[in-house]
Amino acid sequence: MHPQQGFRSCLGILRLSKSYGDARLESACQRALNIGAHTYKSIESILKNALDQKPLPEPSDPALIPTTHEYVRGQDYFE
Repeated sequence: MHPQQGFRSCLGILRLSKSYGDARLESACQRALNIGAHTYKSIESILKNALDQKPLPEPSDPALIPTTHEYVRGQDYFE
């Protein structure tokens, strides 16, 4: 992508605040960062579908990941 295209995308994203407001745009951008969707279309879709107004999913708790299982070798195996 050329720098000019990135600049135009940024301006387009900032322009979405005219239709949706600063707070909603900020929430949509936070959600987009959280899910790895970094395009104008993604942010616009989040706003159109009001996903910015829904709570972000909680990050998974590392304590819930099983550490003992017949296929889990453990740190000692790789040393």
